[in-house]
Amino acid sequence: MVMARHGNDTVSVDDSAGQTTGDHARQDPTKPNGSFTIEGRLKSVRYAIHGIGLMLKSQHNAWLHAFASFCVLVTGGLMRLSPGEWCWIVLAIMAVWTAEALNTALEFLADAASPEFHPLVKHAKDVAAGGVLISAIGSICIGILVLGPHLLDWLNYLL
Repeated sequence: MVMARHGNDTVSVDDSAGQTTGDHARQDPTKPNGSFTIEGRLKSVRYAIHGIGLMLKSQHNAWLHAFASFCVLVTGGLMRLSPGEWCWIVLAIMAVWTAEALNTALEFLADAASPEFHPLVKHAKDVAAGGVLISAIGSICIGILVLGPHLLDWLNYLL
């Protein structure tokens, strides 16, 4: 029996059967996980919100993403983007946040699996961070393509 923590929940894991007990237990993925309940879905949403909070508390880059997202959303509102343009902006923002969340999850798992330095863990973290960078660069390109013409029109209007 192994004890693990997830947030404020303590989960015991039976190594031989892969079964868990506890408030946020993981079940065998090959077996049905019970009936669908609204309470269960709400609990899942609470765990997801908690995860977003953990990301914001532990990752300085998440605050940069939050600031950039806020600036782009305000600029888009001021520029009165079309629905199609908003789709591109939302997709770009979502891509960066998703990449950052997956990167954060990988870092947590890697630190739990190998608390001491290991070169393969470093490589995994570097690759995950590279994924965030690729997403951020792509989002910047989308932002320039969508917001650039509006900002140029605004500057021409001012001059």
